[in-house]
Amino acid sequence: MEKLTLESKRIMEERFGKDNIVALATIDDGIPHVRNVDAFYEDGAFYIITYALSNKMRQLAKNPAAAIAGDWFTAHGKGINLGYFGKPENKEIAEKLKKAFCAWIDNGHNNFDDENTCILCIRLTDGILFSHGTRYDIDFTKDQ
Repeated sequence: MEKLTLESKRIMEERFGKDNIVALATIDDGIPHVRNVDAFYEDGAFYIITYALSNKMRQLAKNPAAAIAGDWFTAHGKGINLGYFGKPENKEIAEKLKKAFCAWIDNGHNNFDDENTCILCIRLTDGILFSHGTRYDIDFTKDQ
């Protein structure tokens, strides 16, 4: 397994550096749970707007192990609750999420006045990316 190369980094940013539907898996009492989420990729992590009291956040609080799958890519990672979407520390990533999710972010589904509206970061550890017949086995921890 090798670190994220310039080529695999370019593919990841091109493919996932915008609004994407990916499968997010968590574990609860040894049972896997998977759901589709809107996600944005940047620098070895996927970012998701979610609700702090949701099942996925409850499951990740107990066990931060997570997995992602989408568009010829699968990976393992660690779920990190970055907290309230509107807190000052999240301003930079929140602006990127607003831009990436502009087609739906203000459709009434999110309540940005509610402090339980949070940002979930899935910090990737390892993954497999396929592109035009090439397989990239990536160790994301080598760049962190």
